[in-house]
Amino acid sequence: MKIGLALSGGGIKGVAHIGTLKAITEQGIKIDHITGTSAGAIVAALYAAGYSWEVILDFFTKTSIFSLNRFALRKPGFIDTIKFENDLKLYFPEDSFEKLNIPLTITATEIESGNSKVFNSGQLICPILASSAFPGVFTPIEIDGVFYFDGGVIDDFPVEYLTGTCDYIIGSYANPLSEMSIDSLKYSYQVLNRAYEINLHHHVHNKFNNCDIFICAQELSQYGTFSMRSAKKIFDIGYKEAKKELLKYTAQE
Repeated sequence: MKIGLALSGGGIKGVAHIGTLKAITEQGIKIDHITGTSAGAIVAALYAAGYSWEVILDFFTKTSIFSLNRFALRKPGFIDTIKFENDLKLYFPEDSFEKLNIPLTITATEIESGNSKVFNSGQLICPILASSAFPGVFTPIEIDGVFYFDGGVIDDFPVEYLTGTCDYIIGSYANPLSEMSIDSLKYSYQVLNRAYEINLHHHVHNKFNNCDIFICAQELSQYGTFSMRSAKKIFDIGYKEAKKELLKYTAQE
């Protein structure tokens, strides 16, 4: 039986996926194909390359994002995405999808056409950077003359690339729709953030049923995309939720 794993975006909330990987490792589950977008693309690529959940967690907690030497100059974004290339080269020295241990599919968004782009062969590092380039914060990435940013803009949960190729699908989703009351919307940015949450949810919620096991901790809705100091708490939340849900897999064996 071929098992697929799909990882959503979520910024630092994507650290919850590393908790999922810990639970998967403990259960002895072998993943045959993995997909991811945005933060999920980074986690998926590192896992597909054979790195343990401990190493992946270390990467996320120790890689400095908002250091002065990463700020962009005369580019559309605050952080220059390409400046993370050397960080990734340490983990992907051969820079190739074909050198990975597990088949990997990641997505990014073409800025000019507005289409989703699937990457699963050839150069690896730039597609990872493109998929995770959050609009307005990170600068777009150019690949073969085309500019890309965050894959989550169009498809925050690329589970569809596992259907038909995998017999069993595990999905880890890090962007649950938060609970709220109308009284909590006091400022315009809160209304805009709520609109973004709703739009994201309605683009992906029908895909949840494509998963045989769906891992999504509602508690993650309490954290923002860039709640960097909460990485360890987010990891623990992801692990706890995944461990609970994966009991359903072991029960079917």
